[in-house]
Amino acid sequence: MGRTIEAMALSIDEIKDLLRYYHALGFESLPISPRPVVPQAPQVRDGGHKGCAGEDLEELRVFIGDCQRCRLARQRTNLVFGSGSPDARLICIGEAPGREEDLQGLPFVGDAGMLLTRLLTKMGLKREDVYIANIIKCRPPMNRDPEEDEIAACRGFIERQIEIIRPQVIMTLGRIALQALMNAPKLKISAMRGRFLDFRGIPVMPTFHPAYLLRNPKDKVLTWADAQKVMAVLGRSHG
Repeated sequence: MGRTIEAMALSIDEIKDLLRYYHALGFESLPISPRPVVPQAPQVRDGGHKGCAGEDLEELRVFIGDCQRCRLARQRTNLVFGSGSPDARLICIGEAPGREEDLQGLPFVGDAGMLLTRLLTKMGLKREDVYIANIIKCRPPMNRDPEEDEIAACRGFIERQIEIIRPQVIMTLGRIALQALMNAPKLKISAMRGRFLDFRGIPVMPTFHPAYLLRNPKDKVLTWADAQKVMAVLGRSHG
């Protein structure tokens, strides 16, 4: 015990000498940047996926809580976690909630959501059988693009949702969802759509955001072509 106390005293003396040294060099504080402590989300359960995913998603939602991790919390009405089947074979990922989503606390419930639902129906899927979420869980003011620090604060949650659900395929909807999920800010949706990418062993099909298609209906045919490739992965015929 005495040797431990002695070692601690020596360590304190060394710290004092170090502080005096840097003070003599003109430093007001030590030239170091402490690493932020990032809270760890609950781990995915072991021992069988079926029946556990729903509980794991609930635990993740509880962990996120009344999230204050970025500035978007200040003006949100509801945090939009995600909805759909925890055993989904397909996850659709958008960028951020809009006005209707913020009000209802559900993803893709406005006009863009209706268009997404019609696309899923055309693919032979029920909305409740897929999982729908966003990269960002809170609405940016005036529906502006999410900023880098906001994406960084929230990105781990969509990654954990994917890890829990373990889908067979992912569709990213729009440029920002693509860039954020793939952690590649220079990717262009016009260049990457229709081509499968890989996210931790899961094929990712980038396509246009439904809100874009509402403004540019001529590109619906391109999105349908992308959807047919997703259907092929899921083993569904498109006639």
